[in-house]
Amino acid sequence: MRTDEKESRRRRFADWRLLFSLWLKNPRKIGAVAVSSPELAAAMARQVPQRDDGYVVELGGGTGPVTRAILESGVSPERLVVIEREPALHRHLKKRHPGVTVLLGNALHLRSMLKQKGIAPVIAIVSSLPLLSMTESERCRIGVQSFAVLEPGAPFIQFTYGLFSPLPRRRLAVNGKVKDRVLQNLPPANIWLYERPVSKRRAVE
Repeated sequence: MRTDEKESRRRRFADWRLLFSLWLKNPRKIGAVAVSSPELAAAMARQVPQRDDGYVVELGGGTGPVTRAILESGVSPERLVVIEREPALHRHLKKRHPGVTVLLGNALHLRSMLKQKGIAPVIAIVSSLPLLSMTESERCRIGVQSFAVLEPGAPFIQFTYGLFSPLPRRRLAVNGKVKDRVLQNLPPANIWLYERPVSKRRAVE
């Protein structure tokens, strides 16, 4: 086994151990005990527009597999912003990715968090939040917050283990469809991509 493969496995085991320990302390607060596979993380990153301007915002950074994939896809650290509400995971992400802006907070307050830091424009949002475990009101509010900061036509990228759309498309007046299916993940996951048509008015909070 090559050194880089050993390091990757060591890092994934350490991530799983951290996530599992947090889940044991508060199962309701931690959405998943499994770390996203490299294949799922890479598939998420492939949906990010290949641009040299604007910010990419990640919701629910967790232990950082998607963060790492976004960086490896070519997004520079200074253009990546990660939102994480769990203090231990926030510290973990800041230590592992020192060049990335990692904010401690809840995606329900996304617009005010980014405005306070002067983060704009946002060209993509990549979300690993467990939306289907939330109420429809919470999912709708996160959607409203997200499309309020996204550039017109910019994508909201979300993975889910469920069969149904994680965001309420009709209430948010957005288009959404499955862009990829990742079978090399446990469990298999669907990647949804949502966009608000440029001609549509923003949903009312």
